[in-house]
Amino acid sequence: MLQTPPRSVCVFCGSRPGTDPAYEAAAIALGQGLAQAGHRLVYGAGDVGLMGSVARAAQAAGGETFGVIPEHLVRLEVGKRDLTSYVVTETMHERKKVMFMNADAIVTLPGGIGTLDEFFEVLTWRQLKLHDKPVFLLNTNGYWDPLLDLLARVTDRGFGAESLHDLYRVADTPAQILDALRG
Repeated sequence: MLQTPPRSVCVFCGSRPGTDPAYEAAAIALGQGLAQAGHRLVYGAGDVGLMGSVARAAQAAGGETFGVIPEHLVRLEVGKRDLTSYVVTETMHERKKVMFMNADAIVTLPGGIGTLDEFFEVLTWRQLKLHDKPVFLLNTNGYWDPLLDLLARVTDRGFGAESLHDLYRVADTPAQILDALRG
């Protein structure tokens, strides 16, 4: 249970849709659910892949959207300029910082190495006690199972304390995350 319900939720996810239609369906359900619950979506400002799906769903449900994109990705990720707030940064590092600083909770959907980078950065910051924002993994159709196995191996092999697993929560459905965000 969260101390206070978050106002803004950062969503890290792929700039591609992936191979399983369930990934896009989950992104849409999360975007709609965040908007319906009154949460502002903070995300990477792309209009492609799961990023575009979560943002369009939040917009269609009347939600507030805050997108952050580095200049070099505006064309590649089709910067979505019709958001409530649209910020263009110089670097990827700045993008992550702005997204993180404007969010009260973090949700990681399926994605590629950029999504992994984002997840591990906020997880590391949490481990170092630089923040106490809730961090969620949306494990749609077991997408993150290999990552969860790796994190278990990190602790099993003595490279992390068991408390590492307390730094994030795993959910199989958007509804589980939305319930947790209600506080």
